Amino acid sequence: MGFMVALETTPKVRARMSKQRSRDTDVEMALRRTLHAAGLRYRVHRRPLKGVRREADVVFGPARVAVFVDGCFWHGCPEHATWPRNNAAFWREKIQKNRTRDNDTDARLAEAGWVSVRVWEHENATEAAERIVALVRKRRGA
Repeated sequence: MGFMVALETTPKVRARMSKQRSRDTDVEMALRRTLHAAGLRYRVHRRPLKGVRREADVVFGPARVAVFVDGCFWHGCPEHATWPRNNAAFWREKIQKNRTRDNDTDARLAEAGWVSVRVWEHENATEAAERIVALVRKRRGA
């Protein structure tokens, strides 16, 4: 594992970062509302695989579908990723590790018969939900 340098931040940066939500974000809540309105029931913030410390935002257990709502900054969105100038090396390494972990999670789930769905925070919740609904129904055989 690579050595990460200590992140030196200003009080202003620390305050802003501490307000970043990791769960129940606006886009996640909109997605969940749309999925629920479509008649799907699910679990939230669960680990799809026992023994693997990775939590999905929305889990459809019987269909084996795990949904992850990824933030554009934290997961390096190809459309909206921004690269901070301050502590640039730290942030590049942090975001790259997030991407590597996401790929590993998807591979582990696939090996266990699950399907991972990645939704970017900038995506339209209704369009993302339509994609998920179709996949879940197909996997349920409905």
